Amino acid sequence: MFFIESERLRLVPLNHTQLLLLRESRAKMEIAMGLQPSFMVIDPFYQAELDDALDNFWLPNIQLHPGHYEWFTNWEIILKDGQVSVGGIGFGGLPKEDGTAMIGYCIDQQQQGRGYGTEALGAITQWAFENPAVTAVCAETGSSNHPSIKMLEKNGFVRTGHVEDRLVFRRSRQQ
Repeated sequence: MFFIESERLRLVPLNHTQLLLLRESRAKMEIAMGLQPSFMVIDPFYQAELDDALDNFWLPNIQLHPGHYEWFTNWEIILKDGQVSVGGIGFGGLPKEDGTAMIGYCIDQQQQGRGYGTEALGAITQWAFENPAVTAVCAETGSSNHPSIKMLEKNGFVRTGHVEDRLVFRRSRQQ
């Protein structure tokens, strides 16, 4: 199984089978991966986004791009000490022609404020920059989501604009 690690975390890109289990039940997927059930708490707005991504992006796209599935799936953020999932992070597909890769993330409400999101974002951004096609990683976050803004800034992302009520951040490879 492919994964990347940071000091406290293991990031595992979910394969097709794991995504199907996640669709059935988070606990089933976690148990199948040898994890402790997380009983994750996610805001209903973000849960709806995750459900939509599962059915309309992750599952169809990893079948279309099996050799590059890491760019089209959720990466489980797993706390190494305790073997429990604390959230998810992932890309919006392969890097665009201009070399930008879009990233998104969600941390279990019970696990927020412990630096897990910051650590996971740093690790996966570093992994992305190992791909020579990637020149920048971009993210959007709500203008009032101060913990997410802080997380991006701690990882060297710079605010570059906004789209409606969402702020746009970018980190270039040169940093």
